[in-house]
Amino acid sequence: MRILALGDVVGSRTIDYLQDTLWRIRQKEGVDLVIANGENATEIRGLSAGDAKALLDTGVDVITLGNHTYGMRDLYPFLEETTNVIRPANYPPEAPGSGYTIVRIDGWRVLCINVNGRVYLDAFASPFDTVDRILEREKGNYDLSVMDVHAEATSEKLALAHYFDGRIDVMFGTHTHVPTADEGILPKGSGYVTDLGMCGPVNGILGTAKEPVIERFRTLMPVRFAVADGEIRAQGVLFEWDGSRVKSVKRLAF
Repeated sequence: MRILALGDVVGSRTIDYLQDTLWRIRQKEGVDLVIANGENATEIRGLSAGDAKALLDTGVDVITLGNHTYGMRDLYPFLEETTNVIRPANYPPEAPGSGYTIVRIDGWRVLCINVNGRVYLDAFASPFDTVDRILEREKGNYDLSVMDVHAEATSEKLALAHYFDGRIDVMFGTHTHVPTADEGILPKGSGYVTDLGMCGPVNGILGTAKEPVIERFRTLMPVRFAVADGEIRAQGVLFEWDGSRVKSVKRLAF
């Protein structure tokens, strides 16, 4: 099975870009499952229900989220209705939606988990304990496991990766929008990369228009962020699993 994990989708223009390109990439690379982080898809802060449906129509099978999960209120009921959009599992239990899902791809049962880090973010529950409970609860119910770690600190992502090495087949980080150069297979066999990067405008700052970001850093005054104009590029990583282990981990951009 070939799994394509795509970095944070920034803005509705990027959804349109994926609509034009993703199915072609799926066919060219023989991709069986696409997972994308969508928490910035509705003009940077959140994901609307309409944009969630549009992103799924592009060829994305599972959308993960992050610390901006609840930026758009119309997503709340949609999270309760769908199994293809998941939010971080370590939100409080009262939060709408689920932190994981199991999808069936060519007869394989794929457990997809989403979790937030805690360093420089809100006081979420422990991602270590949260995911331990999910794995125990779903033991025997899946063949392959995948986890999106939406976190700021690379050290926290690496700590989670090594803690779950050999227990979760595919792990990747999102949130920083900058791809890391450490894609590979960990000592106990898990495929891993610290950050996938992003899908969005390249002529900006993390997909955001440059001027307001610079103004914010220079003045510390409140500003309104907007999605950058110009060329869009999608960044991600392709994981190949042979039915028992991850065979390869390859960076992919288009």
